[in-house]
Amino acid sequence: MSILIAFLSLAVERTLGYPDWLFNAIGHPVTWIGRLISFLDRRLNRATDSDELRRRRGVQALLVILLVPGLIGLGLHVLLWMMFPTGLVIAAILGSSLLSQKSLAEHVEEVADALETGGLTLGRIAVSRIVGRDPEKLDKAGVARAAIESLAENFSDGIVAPAFWTGIGGLGGGAAYKAANTADSMIGHRTPQYEAFGRAAARFDDLVNLPASRLTGLLIVLAAFLVPGADPRGAWQVMRRDARKHRSPNAGWPEAAMAGALGLSLAGPRSYGGEVVEDAFMGEGGRREAESTDIRQALKLYRVADWLLLGLFATLSAVVIYLTIQISGQGASAL
Repeated sequence: MSILIAFLSLAVERTLGYPDWLFNAIGHPVTWIGRLISFLDRRLNRATDSDELRRRRGVQALLVILLVPGLIGLGLHVLLWMMFPTGLVIAAILGSSLLSQKSLAEHVEEVADALETGGLTLGRIAVSRIVGRDPEKLDKAGVARAAIESLAENFSDGIVAPAFWTGIGGLGGGAAYKAANTADSMIGHRTPQYEAFGRAAARFDDLVNLPASRLTGLLIVLAAFLVPGADPRGAWQVMRRDARKHRSPNAGWPEAAMAGALGLSLAGPRSYGGEVVEDAFMGEGGRREAESTDIRQALKLYRVADWLLLGLFATLSAVVIYLTIQISGQGASAL
């Protein structure tokens, strides 16, 4: 059932997204998880405590962050399994809330629209909604690169990874992954406030994103074969050469594949909170002067790669259903 839930959740979310009226009415799983993380942060992360104590409390907080949504998701999964097939539809709708295919494309496309209609000023405003770097430090090319990098990285973190872990562990696995990823976003920073307390969250997020980041890179390479003007050979070569140079053990794989497919040089030094973060270039030697047209080409690659992801889960679902029927048939014959 887990693989089927992942496939149907992808199909539902790609078509419908997460409606604004629903968000306004009840919020979103990420906001609920965020409240839990904020509560634990306030209660356990004290500046007066030693780093060793803050690290231990960070581990304790992470366990709570994972177990609460994970166990709720597991309970719902078991309950809905007993309501099959109606429960499968409900599970797919619930699982779709863990994904962000539709909203990711919309937010990145807004950056391209802003650059084309309002220039740098509107471009900076639009890109500030999807990246954490200092927008005032970005020129037009920097805005375009930031949007493309965000698209590549969030394809992995916001779509492939939750689908992967939903396919492995059902609603419980998907919810636990989303909690881990949200914790990394909120407390997994190398700052005096979170260096010790958020260490466990950051390292655990790196671990659970390992398989999805590699799969995302491969999906972008395959998509480059199907998108006119993209370079599949460049995507493969740059991914193999540069992905491991990224300061993140995961973000480099989709970013490098995207850079190679587009002939761009992504990543490199960036400014966050007034501080410059030195990072390796993904696609070193490629163009740095990215434009809105490059964002739109990246979106074409993303959409095709997302279709490939859907096709992968559809195939896996068909195999699981076939094997289930075969095993059930053999069991009936034996009786």
